[in-house]
Amino acid sequence: MSVNLPPQNEPADQPVNQPEKIATAAPADEPIQKPKNIMGSINGFLAKFSSIPISEKLFFVQHLSIMLKAGISLSVALKTLAKQTGNKRFANIINDVSKNVEKGISFTESLKPHEKIFGQLFINMIESGEVSGKLEEVLKRLYIQFKKNHELISKVKGALTYPAVILVAMGGIGIFMMVAVVPKITVMFKDFNAELPLPTKILIKFSDSLVANGILYLVGLVVFIIILVKLIKTKRGTYIFHGLLLKTPIFGPIIKKINLARFARTISSLLKTDIMIIKSFQITASILGNVYYRDALNEMSNKIKKGGTINEVIANYQKLFPPIVTQMIAVGEETGELDYILEELAEFYEGEIDQIMNNLPAIIEPILILTLGLVVGGMAVAVIMPMYSLTSAI
Repeated sequence: MSVNLPPQNEPADQPVNQPEKIATAAPADEPIQKPKNIMGSINGFLAKFSSIPISEKLFFVQHLSIMLKAGISLSVALKTLAKQTGNKRFANIINDVSKNVEKGISFTESLKPHEKIFGQLFINMIESGEVSGKLEEVLKRLYIQFKKNHELISKVKGALTYPAVILVAMGGIGIFMMVAVVPKITVMFKDFNAELPLPTKILIKFSDSLVANGILYLVGLVVFIIILVKLIKTKRGTYIFHGLLLKTPIFGPIIKKINLARFARTISSLLKTDIMIIKSFQITASILGNVYYRDALNEMSNKIKKGGTINEVIANYQKLFPPIVTQMIAVGEETGELDYILEELAEFYEGEIDQIMNNLPAIIEPILILTLGLVVGGMAVAVIMPMYSLTSAI
């Protein structure tokens, strides 16, 4: 992919996407510049809260590696990439890093103020690349790391989209039936003095309550979700929620495999850039999604620091790390090929996740169909039972 270098007659510190000046004259009493400044301030304020897609980071890492390999200086490469990125917030960050690099500050130190954007993994690997003089190689490994993580997340999101859409559709159809259809069908039952079956009574009362207090139910649902999210974000709530996820029949094994794949891939990438094993465990702990895996890795780093071998330390966490992980790490330690063994382990789990994600819709679909059938069947029985009783009485 070709990279457009900035023209030589263009100032090096020209802002990204600078609007062209309008040559037309304007009355002296008309404030032309003020609206531009206001809009610029608003755009700058909104840009601070915009998220940076992983695709932008992938583009940045891949092309920075290519440009450095082509002999382009780091500061010029950063300025060029800032102009080519479509995210204004990310462009501002890259420009800031570029200015610090021009002042003689190292690339690593220039990235540290933006640790929330790039993460510990990125900054530590860049630091290792600068120290060893292998920055291009480190950027290639970072690209592979980001790409694998992106593919992993995309597969999980893609597999969960179908059941999520089905559940939302089921909920919408159920509410529509209870609000619009059921009252019209059950209104005839109220004209008779006959005793209605219990399922019909429950259906009518729930439908009437939903029609009369629909807004109240909606507000209550929103409040409940907000409170639940806030509770989950607390330390104790996070432990309870993550623990329940690990014990869930279908999703528990998937979550374990995802964390194991990211663990193996990240440790492998860090070891290949000559980062110490203790620090590698600490950095990896910060990027794993499950709090139990994060705590386990932090505890492992402390035990390794005291002289324990990696496979012996990991063997103490059998609920999180299966025997195959311990055995392969033991082989890697004995042969001195731990980074390559972990890379193979990561590919193994990524392959398993890929297969599970492809089969997940087929696994969940029967459950959703059964649930939908039970709900629809229950409503049908509640409506048909009194009609049958009334017909028999006549």
